[in-house]
Amino acid sequence: QVQLVESGGGLVQPGGSLRLSCAFSGSIFAIYTMAWYRQAPGKQRDLVAVISSISSGGGTNYADSVKGRFTISRDKDKNTINLQMNSLKLEDTAVYYCNAKNWLGEYWGQGTQVTVSS
Repeated sequence: QVQLVESGGGLVQPGGSLRLSCAFSGSIFAIYTMAWYRQAPGKQRDLVAVISSISSGGGTNYADSVKGRFTISRDKDKNTINLQMNSLKLEDTAVYYCNAKNWLGEYWGQGTQVTVSS
């Protein structure tokens, strides 16, 4: 059973940076497409960034709202993905969820709160 554990959330001022991490266990990390989603209060859960499986080339894609500010990366030695978030804005405030997906199934972490506030 795949398990995903997020860390790194917190409170940051506008313009600041945070780095989220997601630890993967329970299966073969390399064959999963990994992603970060976020959900603000009263809104739907939206895709933030995705990195394809290593076997598919590891390409990345981003929501327009975070392009140029966020970077998703995969550390295959540590079985983790990271989300480096720079130039944070008030509207980035949300619970951020790690997601793992392939033909075997789809899995979610418990989420980590990111609050951008002055």
